[in-house]
Amino acid sequence: MMNFSSKACFLVLLIVLPYYFQAEGRLSCGPSGKIRGKKPPPGQCNRENYSDCCKQGKFYTTYTCSPPVTATTKATLTINSFQKGGDGGGPSECDNQYHSDDTPVVALSTGWYSGGSRCLKHVKISANGRSVKAMVVDECDSTMGCDSDHDFQPPCRNNIVDGSKAVWKALGVDQNQGELDITWTDA
Repeated sequence: MMNFSSKACFLVLLIVLPYYFQAEGRLSCGPSGKIRGKKPPPGQCNRENYSDCCKQGKFYTTYTCSPPVTATTKATLTINSFQKGGDGGGPSECDNQYHSDDTPVVALSTGWYSGGSRCLKHVKISANGRSVKAMVVDECDSTMGCDSDHDFQPPCRNNIVDGSKAVWKALGVDQNQGELDITWTDA
């Protein structure tokens, strides 16, 4: 039979342990909420590179976390233009600059972006029997979207590495497929 202090310790563990495991990446990353889509004003959602535009009234899942980073973290590579006027929207979050489509740069989902801790650092992306190093320059926001700050595009999923055309070219894959299963790690 448990005494009061044993019950209290057990309750504390029940409350604290899930947060510990989530912080350590030992649990999967679940949705954190939803946002309701708004119809973009005419001409306000750039459809370049197969970008989706928010739909009025549709609910989009948001995430504050991403799966844990390992030596071979599974992810989905998407394509993005980091150039001025491209579907990436404004300048990159890390350096407030635009980047050429010919430069291997990426944006990471919110959890992997980790508040900018990976800014201007390199990651190694592997697929198709090839690898490429790319610099992290932006966040693929998993917590917000469907507004002018996010080019009226939905929030990113929690497992996205959004790469420039140079990343796709280095991997030797057709960027017209829009998405590709990859692995990545910090370089």
